[in-house]
Amino acid sequence: MKKIFLLLIVCISLTTVTQAQHADRSKFIRDSLDLYISRALTNWRVPGIAVCIVKDNKIVLIKGYGIKELGLPNAVDVNTLFMIGSNTKAFTATALAMLQANNKLSLDDKVTKYIPEFKLENKFAGQEAAIRDLLCHRLGFQTFQGDFTFYNTNLTRPQIIEKLGQLKAPYGFRTKWGYTNAAFLTAGEIIPRVTGKPWETYIKEAIFAPLGMTNSLALSKDLPKSLNRTVPHTLTADGRLTPIPYCQVDGLAPAGAISSSASDMSKWVMALLNNGKVGNRQIIPQAAIQATREPQDIVGSVYHLNGENSFELYGLGWFIQDYSNHRLVMHDGGVNGYLSSVTLSPQDNLGIVILTNTDQNELYEALRWEILDVYFGRGYRNYSEAYLKTYKAHAATEQQSERKLRDSVVLNLRPTLPPTAYTGKYANSFYGSMTVTQGENNDLEMRFEHHPTMFAKLQPLGGNRFYVTFSDVTLGKAIFPFTVQNGKVTGVKVKVADFVEYNSYEFKKE
Repeated sequence: MKKIFLLLIVCISLTTVTQAQHADRSKFIRDSLDLYISRALTNWRVPGIAVCIVKDNKIVLIKGYGIKELGLPNAVDVNTLFMIGSNTKAFTATALAMLQANNKLSLDDKVTKYIPEFKLENKFAGQEAAIRDLLCHRLGFQTFQGDFTFYNTNLTRPQIIEKLGQLKAPYGFRTKWGYTNAAFLTAGEIIPRVTGKPWETYIKEAIFAPLGMTNSLALSKDLPKSLNRTVPHTLTADGRLTPIPYCQVDGLAPAGAISSSASDMSKWVMALLNNGKVGNRQIIPQAAIQATREPQDIVGSVYHLNGENSFELYGLGWFIQDYSNHRLVMHDGGVNGYLSSVTLSPQDNLGIVILTNTDQNELYEALRWEILDVYFGRGYRNYSEAYLKTYKAHAATEQQSERKLRDSVVLNLRPTLPPTAYTGKYANSFYGSMTVTQGENNDLEMRFEHHPTMFAKLQPLGGNRFYVTFSDVTLGKAIFPFTVQNGKVTGVKVKVADFVEYNSYEFKKE
């Protein structure tokens, strides 16, 4: 009863808040944001979030909400670390632009000037690609292409660059935008060729230390060692929120390995909005900041919930779009168990940082627009509720499909061939090798060469189709169809969650 009474108080308060916001939106940040976020954390099932708003070179709000790990009372504070995923890309692009401003390189230099071994399957693209092309995703690849091979694997940076050269791009060089994490890695690996220092060292010395970002980490391997850190979370197939292992993405570090806090990110954002200055010190050359914000390519059109349509462009490590007659420089970041957003409105000297420790939420996105609307004088829309309605409808559809598959598994439908016929070694010319072995209850188990800690369990659905669950739940749920010719298994199609890669992989049985 006490919980019900408290819930009624919250609902009444939110109704009052909504009415008040229509009258005076300027009070939303000061008077209502805490309540808004507290409710959203519950509705979105987000364990913890850190939020920072800076305006006119001052911190308007900086605060942690919720907890670091489900089931434990440790509260998020302004110094608590979250992985920021692809918000790392702006650091990499800025670092290279700083080297250009200091006449150490040109962003229009060919990649092969610094990495002679760099090659692409499109020979012309490999010869002509400039550093700038790596930083704005226009090599001709499809978004996320190759990332199942590159992401959270045991491949080293040189190995990833080499494998990128084997990947066949579906589009012509500089003809189509396609988000390419391995290209950002390649760009980051130019830094040690110029400075003699690894990417992570240069980022710490050139950006973190001068800005006072004393808690930030450049590599994912260091996050578990930190005392004040969040734990990553996701939702399992049956809808349970659960902690998951930290991803290891140091092979792609310049594309997504940084961990930071609201406090440290406030220093980064304020420097970017203040033309690179901290007080009287010029930490980041103004020319470097401007270079990253120059549009390089068209991403596509964007539809906003308020009815606006605009084009989305890409600079160097930043998305660029117009919203309500304001130019936004922004990026989102996502890795296993984390989602984040960083948004700048340079003409308003406004910056917003939102960090969350689950990869199953759109609160980081909704909150961005809620705060922007406050400063741009727009009416209250409650984006969190609008996004949540769509999210729940999509989740319900997925869960229904999942239940049907689980029901099919319970029927114990026999495969066309004996389980042993599917076992053995398989190979994909790009990925490498994979093996299938037989486990208990005739279930099959699949293990991949470059994912040594991950395995997939295969349960028969009848015919030559198998229902697949990964030990790494972020890889999603799937159906793997095996190909059979003349009574023999010849291959299998492997597909992981779109969160990692859209493309499937054809493995041939050896």
